[in-house]
Amino acid sequence: MATRLQRSEMFFPDVHDSRVPAAPRQWRLTAYLFAKRGLDLLLGSVLLCCALPIILVAAIAIRLESRGNPLFIQTRVGLDGKPFRIFKLRGMYADARERFPELYDYSAHQDLDFHFHQRHDPRITRVGNFIRRTSIDELPNFLNVVLGSMTLVGPRPEIPEVSVLYGRHRAPYLSVKPGVTCLSKVSGRDLLTKEQTIRLDLGYIEDRSTALDLKILWATFCSVLLRRNVFGRGEAAAAGSAS
Repeated sequence: MATRLQRSEMFFPDVHDSRVPAAPRQWRLTAYLFAKRGLDLLLGSVLLCCALPIILVAAIAIRLESRGNPLFIQTRVGLDGKPFRIFKLRGMYADARERFPELYDYSAHQDLDFHFHQRHDPRITRVGNFIRRTSIDELPNFLNVVLGSMTLVGPRPEIPEVSVLYGRHRAPYLSVKPGVTCLSKVSGRDLLTKEQTIRLDLGYIEDRSTALDLKILWATFCSVLLRRNVFGRGEAAAAGSAS
């Protein structure tokens, strides 16, 4: 039986054609980036406006359960390695780093064969568990999209401490704007190791197009509805057909 990674490669096939001359390819890339920014502004603004009531209700629930700012603002690595501040809803205890410092020791990983999220993560609150499984915690990302630090589809923005582990993959991974959703997110998400995640997202960078972006957006919508492949507070996330 094909693995989840193999199935995702069949669903999103390699469409790169090395026979296309460099000049036309560059022109197509410029046109694609122009259309991509237009889609980010239009769809990102609509989604942000629609998400505001949900964000407000979720923020109130987060604050009622645990102390601290319900909005989580963190430095991530963006396009060309430039840092930016990402907006999310807080799904963990505000003092999670003080409670569980060992879970933030990323230097312990000598390679990329590890899972970033824990299957039974003690840092996640009850409300946080729900908003993570439903991806509500990432709705404020649409503000980043409108502001231009992120795009709708692109590799997820990495934290600086983990991006240094990327080695030779770091430069190509950071050659595009980070996104709200990406190929790896609809191909396994938390079930994937960092190495598998990077492999999929580098493939997306090589073959990105408007058609592929729309396909990933649709796959993301379906994945969010089915709450696939997200690790939470208690039981492991539903793995769909991966198990």
